[in-house]
Amino acid sequence: MFTTDIGTDTARAKHYLEHGELVAIPTETVYGLAANGLDASAVASIYRVKNRPQFNPLILHVANEVQFSKWAKQIPSHCRSLIKAFTPGPITFLLDKSEQVPDLVTAGSKRVALRIPDHALTLGLLAQLEFPLAAPSANPSGYVSPVTALHVKEGLDGKIPYILDGGTCKVGLESTIVSFDNNLIRIHRLGGISEKDIQHATGANTELSLAHDQPESPGQLKSHYATSTPLLVGDISQMLTQHHGKRIGVISFYRDYNQVSTVNYVLSPQGDVTEAASSLFSAMRELDRSQLDIILAESFPDEGLGKAINDRLNRAAFSAQ
Repeated sequence: MFTTDIGTDTARAKHYLEHGELVAIPTETVYGLAANGLDASAVASIYRVKNRPQFNPLILHVANEVQFSKWAKQIPSHCRSLIKAFTPGPITFLLDKSEQVPDLVTAGSKRVALRIPDHALTLGLLAQLEFPLAAPSANPSGYVSPVTALHVKEGLDGKIPYILDGGTCKVGLESTIVSFDNNLIRIHRLGGISEKDIQHATGANTELSLAHDQPESPGQLKSHYATSTPLLVGDISQMLTQHHGKRIGVISFYRDYNQVSTVNYVLSPQGDVTEAASSLFSAMRELDRSQLDIILAESFPDEGLGKAINDRLNRAAFSAQ
């Protein structure tokens, strides 16, 4: 057992990581549970602490584009276009891995997921390290991802020595994950960069490949982002009628259901999908602590970040089946 501290000392974080320990790090998407990505023993600790299936691969976080060439065999031209357009930022690239990357990081796959996070504190830490950081979300496997340091402490207190506190994550949803097959770009996870953004930056065709029982990239398990309280997605008015008499929590885009629900979490009163995305995981956690019988979530406009929000909600609802 550790005493889990929260702070902003990158030198302290660096010390722990260089000695094989785990540190929670902030990114623009969610907090990550980081280890030396070249140390198989440290990487194994991520799976143990999270209780994460070892067939579910991890993302390597690096400081800049130059480091991609260390851990991937080649960088396709469409990948370079997306790096130029969107990094640092919420996009991850699935590429053929170099021999230096441990198989445990990729769950035995020949491809590695690489990204450059858009967070000054973590970029500063990465610049001080001689190795990339393997880091899935910093929460028990399958639960709602953390977007504050306190969220991390709620789930991992006593299991890791240090949480690097970078404030609230500004995007609040995990990164988009893409791979490349000649002129085709496959999207393995929806996130902060939309399908239209990718098409516009590259002129390439795109294809969605989002859910697998044996995933080749992170974030593809059908059951994920689960709350302890059962969660349903659909038409709020209809579901409120169906579940009349229960203690109900509602996650809505901009409409207020306070008159007919026990607890209502409006993600963006102004109807701003970016604001809604950044508030989603906090809302799920808040309602999960509210001793409710059920959480009802509204379907969002199925485009851009709205499509990514729907993806997270539907996976959470699948977990409740």
